[in-house]
Amino acid sequence: MMVIVGGITRLTDSGLSMVDYKLFIGAIPPLNHADWVEAFNQYKQYPEYQKQNFLFTLSEFKTIFFWEYIHRVLGRFVGLVFIIPFIYFLIKKRLSKGLIIECTILFFMGAMQGAIGWWMVKSGLVNNPDVSHFRLATHLITAFLTFSYTFWVALKLIYPDKIHFKTKLYKLSSVLMLFVVIQIIYGAFVAGLDGGKIYNTWPKMHDKWIAESVYAMQPFWSNFINGIAGVQFVHRTFAFVVLGLILYIFYESRKHNLLKIENIAINFLSVTVFFQMVLGIITLVMGVPIWLGVIHQVGAFVLLASTVFSIFIFKKFN
Repeated sequence: MMVIVGGITRLTDSGLSMVDYKLFIGAIPPLNHADWVEAFNQYKQYPEYQKQNFLFTLSEFKTIFFWEYIHRVLGRFVGLVFIIPFIYFLIKKRLSKGLIIECTILFFMGAMQGAIGWWMVKSGLVNNPDVSHFRLATHLITAFLTFSYTFWVALKLIYPDKIHFKTKLYKLSSVLMLFVVIQIIYGAFVAGLDGGKIYNTWPKMHDKWIAESVYAMQPFWSNFINGIAGVQFVHRTFAFVVLGLILYIFYESRKHNLLKIENIAINFLSVTVFFQMVLGIITLVMGVPIWLGVIHQVGAFVLLASTVFSIFIFKKFN
């Protein structure tokens, strides 16, 4: 749910509607017309209204405020859902020492995610009414890695006696994890720079395989972290690298006598990457409509989860 609402918040340009951060009081939305006028007047003091949304009505402001508010409230809710059972089982001494350490790490990862979110928002409240794409990528990848570690801890509890492993497939899946993270980072760069709004053709960038604007900036390397065309080119090209590695993992897996759960891991990983790649192409060609952009982000989430699952299934535990 957080991934879906976060995606909608980003794609509707709602993330800068709440211009302050109050951990506890901020959970209470404007309750009457006077409160809404006050919140709108605060918003008017910042660049997004002054340079971009200066024709906004109060009704339009309420719409973007809604998505950012829901996103923040969900973040608080997830925190409570985690911390209350954790404290309860801690008091009851139902947690092992290892699990206490893992849950403590998860707590700090979650808290850091909230702090990074506000750090990201602050970058859009000065001068340019857009959040830094570097901070957006940090926020997204931290969220995904927090989920990955949560999923890993859960898998250890679900499969406490796992003894089977496949060393080569484990190593390949670990490399895949790195590649998927890189691809997600570039997906965030594309989102942060609105890179999905240009070159809405596939497989070529209009009539060229590599558009001239991909390498137009100086210094050259800046094209691939700051250039709109450059980051889109990396994202659409690196997808084939991820696809190729997963196909190789699938090929290597056929050389092993896999258990049922191992087959499920490989097959789900293969299906997910094809679905995500096709979805990405359709999203680009259609100019990134909100609903497709959100589904594409969820697809990245599922691909990461299936990668974590593969690493776990093939890993050797002592």
